Amino acid sequence: MRFRFPHRFVVLMTLCQLGAGACVGMADETAALDEWGQRYEREILPIVREKCVECHQGDDPDGGFDIGVYSTGSEVVGKLDVWDEVAKRVRLKEMPPEGSPQLNDDQKSAFHRWVDSRPKQDRCTELASDETTSWYRGYVMSRRLTRTEYANAIRDLVGVNIDASLEIPSDGAGGEGFDTNGASLFTSAIHVEKYLAVATDVIDQALSDPNNSHVLDRTNISDVDEQAAAKGSIARFAHRTWRRPVSDDEVDRLLTLYQVGRDRGLAFEAALGDPLKAILVSPHFMFVIEAEAPSGGVQRLTPHQLATRLSLLLWSSIPDAELLAAADAGRLDTDDQVIAQMHRMLDDPKSIALGESFGLQWLGLTNFLASVRPDQEKYPQYDDSLAHDMREEAVRMVADVFRENRSLLDLLRCDHVVVNRRLAAHYGLELPSDETHWQRIESPGGRRGGVMTLGAVLVSASYPRRTSPVLRGRWVLEEVLGGQVPPPPPGVPALEEAVAEKAMTLRERLELHRQKPDCAACHQRMDPLGFGLENFDALGRWRDADEGLAIDSSGTLPSGETFQGPAELKQLIVRRSGEFEQHFVRKLLGFTLGRELNKFDDCVVTASLQRLADDEHRARGVLETIVTSLPFQNRYFKAAEQ
Repeated sequence: MRFRFPHRFVVLMTLCQLGAGACVGMADETAALDEWGQRYEREILPIVREKCVECHQGDDPDGGFDIGVYSTGSEVVGKLDVWDEVAKRVRLKEMPPEGSPQLNDDQKSAFHRWVDSRPKQDRCTELASDETTSWYRGYVMSRRLTRTEYANAIRDLVGVNIDASLEIPSDGAGGEGFDTNGASLFTSAIHVEKYLAVATDVIDQALSDPNNSHVLDRTNISDVDEQAAAKGSIARFAHRTWRRPVSDDEVDRLLTLYQVGRDRGLAFEAALGDPLKAILVSPHFMFVIEAEAPSGGVQRLTPHQLATRLSLLLWSSIPDAELLAAADAGRLDTDDQVIAQMHRMLDDPKSIALGESFGLQWLGLTNFLASVRPDQEKYPQYDDSLAHDMREEAVRMVADVFRENRSLLDLLRCDHVVVNRRLAAHYGLELPSDETHWQRIESPGGRRGGVMTLGAVLVSASYPRRTSPVLRGRWVLEEVLGGQVPPPPPGVPALEEAVAEKAMTLRERLELHRQKPDCAACHQRMDPLGFGLENFDALGRWRDADEGLAIDSSGTLPSGETFQGPAELKQLIVRRSGEFEQHFVRKLLGFTLGRELNKFDDCVVTASLQRLADDEHRARGVLETIVTSLPFQNRYFKAAEQ
């Protein structure tokens, strides 16, 4: 007869073998979670069955959430993150939705007491592994550089700019929604073909430019033997490109390519180009390689691997000479050393990449230039130049919060904008000087400022010929507050199909959708947020009326909170800053680690939120917490098979 033990029991027994302390701690934690699950069955399940199951059950549950599957305490314990979201929705009075039977005071109290009593789990000294996670899937060990990282690295290595969007195929997204996710960075034959073409082009350009010293230092080249000069150039370039020490054997193999060229009669610089191109198409450059020791287990990254992680996070590029020298000398061994390099790198202009790589993806603007196109008949003033300015505004807003170490809440509430002359004119603002460069100016009445009023956001969350409170409200709910909105049910007609006997505002037409029970729950959460941005037209310009009808930019949330216009909407969202900061930190951590987050990453999120609370919400504190965290500086590797 074969017995099957619950996975948590197996994990417990494994840890018992490691030491009594671990066994006792895990046993206490398991017992506490079991008791919490049993309380769900006794105290909460009857409320769920009375108030929730009727709508949230079956093949097509409301909001895509089937609460009917949580009929036992063990099922609840296995999905703790689900109940965090449910608790948030109940506290905001979004669940049960308006028009449905509500929880009475005793039921609310019981539910909140149960949620708040969830046992704390100590995961801060562990990483996901075979021993700590059931069905551990592992992570990609050696991911490819993203298209952006590759282009930036070529720029820094060779001194030649390339248009990555034209030269290299685009990347997908995965994990927490970013292109840094290793599982989505596949490498095709087309990639290899393009990389070879780029390497050939940029090396030829660099070697033919007498003023380019990135790949060949011409200062003393007449004073040494040609082969020695070639060997030195190869060794220096490989060291920078591969981001680690290079062995003599590796240099000698590359030198044979140079010698073959010379034997064929190529000139010195032409022959040198072949090994330099080989360096650029090597996996040691194109991939972020974090090789493991045969013993496996949780291992600290080498100084060079840590330097690469740091530079990819802050610059979306490879380490510069100073960071590489610090790794060579073992000066990345302490948290203080890592933090010092982080601050130096944030002060460098290349840290604009935080806004471009992380910021645009977080804001959902990665494909803004290619995919957003207002109707040219209605909006002939919208062109590529204006679109580039809007994109640049978004990049600068996110990057500047980190570069200037401002409060993270400035992304929600700041009362200034950073614009150039063309964008200022589009917004109806006046610059204080005649200079055309980007500059910061105050926003009258607090109308503008923060990510919700960015031109790129307002345009992308509109339709080609009109605004959309639904799209804008959904954007605020998902990208700012971290909420989830299911797709609309089938058969819902577009607003343009709504028949009315009189002229109707967009708000009045949306009321037709909200009359449908299937639509009301989500629209009551989204639409009010979008109404608060209705003073901005489909190009992000301020307006007081739409086709002769006055704009009503007031809103009432399911919680009963009210606001009038974008300035008050920003204040309301700041009152929910806890949701924003948690969502933002999770996004930033997912971008940094290049994978989907798991329960062991919650400690980093919690520590980051505490740092924000202790340090006036300053943005660099989050980065300090992340770059000194266990998952940033360590990896779990499976042991090599014997």
